[in-house]
Amino acid sequence: MSNVSLPREMLDQEFHVRFVTSSLHASPMELMHGMKQSISNAAESDNEEIMLIPHGLFHGGDNPMQAEECSQGGLSCNYLCRTCDVGGTKEHKESEEGYCSLFKVRRIFPLDSNSKLILCQSGNLRTPEGTINEIKSQFVNAKLSGATEKVKSSLSTTGVRDSLSLGILTMLVEMGKKLRKRGAGVPAMKESEVKAALEKELEDLLNGKSLDDVINPLLGMKNMNIHLDTPTEILHTILLGVVKYFWGQTMYLIEKAKFLDIFQSRLDSIDHDALNAPSLNPEYICHYKGGLIGKHFKSLAQVMPFVIHDLVPQTDGRMVDSWRVSHAPLAHED
Repeated sequence: MSNVSLPREMLDQEFHVRFVTSSLHASPMELMHGMKQSISNAAESDNEEIMLIPHGLFHGGDNPMQAEECSQGGLSCNYLCRTCDVGGTKEHKESEEGYCSLFKVRRIFPLDSNSKLILCQSGNLRTPEGTINEIKSQFVNAKLSGATEKVKSSLSTTGVRDSLSLGILTMLVEMGKKLRKRGAGVPAMKESEVKAALEKELEDLLNGKSLDDVINPLLGMKNMNIHLDTPTEILHTILLGVVKYFWGQTMYLIEKAKFLDIFQSRLDSIDHDALNAPSLNPEYICHYKGGLIGKHFKSLAQVMPFVIHDLVPQTDGRMVDSWRVSHAPLAHED
């Protein structure tokens, strides 16, 4: 945990990073529950004089972790975004119209006569309240006949999956299956009796708590919208995602044109002092071009438009344009 009111260059210093908790047995969201409670207690204390009122600003992590923090099912879901409800079935997303809809600009706000603000939002923004309601709806469906398909349909049509309450939800679904199963010579239980038994089981599983107490605590955290306060993880999304694919295609074109030696000499002539976190070893990069890691791509993305501007064939000029519009240089600005 860090104090974001500090200057940016001080945030990662060990002295300013506070260790909060760790466990080999508790799940990440169980740890988050304790962390949220600690912050809430400090912010709401009426018995002590304090200098600062703490509240959460954002939660970091890689993409799967941030999806879990938002109670979203991850990139494998039909509705794959933790921020908005963009998506659809696999067939829809693979169609031309569906694929384009993933990147469609939805909102343009004029600022003045000469400028405008473009919000790149492909779907409707998710809200903590909406996610909580969907999780509670899954618990309602878990008590109904055909609960397995109903809960599965909820995930596939909304992308909402709460890891913290999933264990209780699964137990309800399995218990409902057993209660509705008709044995030899034994009449099936009435639906009203099954529902009453499931209600009692849920009450026992909650152990005196409300359903809100076992749902993702970050969804109800004050002064925070967890769907918007999970910054994009740069390493896997940009460096080992887009930039890595740009690099692979660029190297293919340069080797095909037999310009690798020129590329290496240009890379060697770059002024490394001007780079953010320089990691340019031209000989290593060109020799192990298929096995580079994040720190290499972080530096390469800042210089590639200048190094390859006339090395790739003119017919593939789009590759140079791709490097120019790469988000990596801006993503690493201090």
